[in-house]
Amino acid sequence: MNVLVIKANNRPDGISTKMYETYIAEAKASNINVAEFDVFAEDMPYFGQELFTAIGKLQNKEALTEAEERLLAAKQKAKEAVAAADTIVFAFPLWNLTIPARLHTFFDYIFEAGFSFRYNEKGQLEGLLGNKKAVILCARGGVYSTPEMAPLEMAANYVHHVINMFGMKLVDEVIIEGHNADPSKAEEIIAEGLEKVKASVHKLLQHA
Repeated sequence: MNVLVIKANNRPDGISTKMYETYIAEAKASNINVAEFDVFAEDMPYFGQELFTAIGKLQNKEALTEAEERLLAAKQKAKEAVAAADTIVFAFPLWNLTIPARLHTFFDYIFEAGFSFRYNEKGQLEGLLGNKKAVILCARGGVYSTPEMAPLEMAANYVHHVINMFGMKLVDEVIIEGHNADPSKAEEIIAEGLEKVKASVHKLLQHA
């Protein structure tokens, strides 16, 4: 089993950082082959017209600028990391109602027709990563699981939609929430959540 764990938080004391570290440690202790991809440590230029221009130049066999080569290399590295994995674990926080921009850039890189999805003969979207599993590890300081707040949650929900579009099978999800909203219970909330992260590793082994 090849597991790719994506880290999308560069705060050393971030709760999703702790979730990431806990998952990595438990996976390695369970003899799982783990690859790590830190979106804040990787060179990941933002997705925009420069990339489309570079792709056009490739098709026309034209020379690329250094910036264009950098973009294509970053995109290729993300695709290769996903292609090599049987399971992809996304560890990320909810920041300002959504995912960190760096994680969004990672998704931009792999959101490619012919790689992660295609349009069938009826013009409908079909995922091409149906042979891969996914795990979501998300931390959010507030409580977004209530009916009133759920519509504002666009981090885990966004990742859900991406996973579904790619045809991946979500095998587990661990959410740690409310530790900032209720500081008196923060230590308990986080500790319970990290135990669920450890359990998630063993749940994955059952799906192997």
